Amino acid sequence: MSFGDPNNPYGQPPQQPGPPGYGYPGQPPQQGYGAPQQGYGYPAAPPVSQPYGGGYVPTQIPAITRAAQILLGVIALAHVVISGVYLKALSEWDKTMLEAGVTGDAEAERYADLGKGVVIFFIGLAAVFAVLGVVLLLQYAGGGNGVRVCSIVYGSFAIVSGIFSLGMYGLGLLVMILAVLVIVFAAKRASAEWFKRPRY
Repeated sequence: MSFGDPNNPYGQPPQQPGPPGYGYPGQPPQQGYGAPQQGYGYPAAPPVSQPYGGGYVPTQIPAITRAAQILLGVIALAHVVISGVYLKALSEWDKTMLEAGVTGDAEAERYADLGKGVVIFFIGLAAVFAVLGVVLLLQYAGGGNGVRVCSIVYGSFAIVSGIFSLGMYGLGLLVMILAVLVIVFAAKRASAEWFKRPRY
């Protein structure tokens, strides 16, 4: 029996085939210092799938959505002013009716009271619009898609409110223009992506 005989059970075991280099058989060759090691450690993380078909998920409120939020605030402030104008008219209502000679005539006084009720209704309507506008704009940072839909509906009703306030120092026209812009900005894709973004 020779030392190199492959049938010798006490002989040297045959060498394992492997890549060239030093180290244990089967170990990949060492790379230079500082070179990235291939095939070692944890595997690369799989790509994270994005919701809504892998679209863009915004991390900051888009500029057009921020503009809609600011315009909501301006509309709410305009309704506060409108409410104040109606309150001033209500406080002077009796004096105005007296100067117009309405007192003493039952039919005229009945119409005057009806007009007074209409003014009170508009005061309440303007106050409600002011409160709703403030509530909506405060929800823009963390609210869902319902805030966007409510903003569009709010803008639609604000147009109607502006029509009733057209004769009020141009406030009605301002409210109508801003309400249209709120509808357009809230309906934009960037706004939709902001309000539909995932929340963890």
